Amino acid sequence: MEKTKDKISWVAKWRIDKFHDPSGVIARELQGGMPTEAALNRYSEAFECSEEINANLALNEGLGELIDLICGLGTTTKWDSANARLGVGDSSTAETATQTGLQATTNKTFKAMDATWPQRTNQTVEWRATFGSTEANYNWQEYTVVNAGSDTGKNLNRKVADKGTKVSGETWTLSLQITFS
Repeated sequence: MEKTKDKISWVAKWRIDKFHDPSGVIARELQGGMPTEAALNRYSEAFECSEEINANLALNEGLGELIDLICGLGTTTKWDSANARLGVGDSSTAETATQTGLQATTNKTFKAMDATWPQRTNQTVEWRATFGSTEANYNWQEYTVVNAGSDTGKNLNRKVADKGTKVSGETWTLSLQITFS
């Protein structure tokens, strides 16, 4: 007799698209909901690069909130367009499931969703936020999605990966895709 295993998994993929954008026009269009591919086509001369980061660590506080949302328990907050923020910081402290957000003490920034995000296609959800010329200008080393304006909410996950220093005059778009199976 074959044993059946119950299992749910998620596969996370982070992406950062970097543009030279001193006037802020690209940031405004992306924040307004322009698809990334359209921005890459329209502003190809300003495009610097895309970087992908695979995997991340689910945080206990986020998993607990997710279970409460599924079961309708307590007072929960969704990771939706009104509440979700993508956060970046400059801490290189390794991820552990018991953390409750970004580990940076000074340089961390939380950004609301671009218009029309998050989006879901089949079993994949994607959050996206665009950081304009004057925002989060420091070394990007850690990433999260939280269901509040800052670390005061429940962080679903955290990833540590050094992706360089964002400087004034650049627009960086951060997206997170999680595929459940």
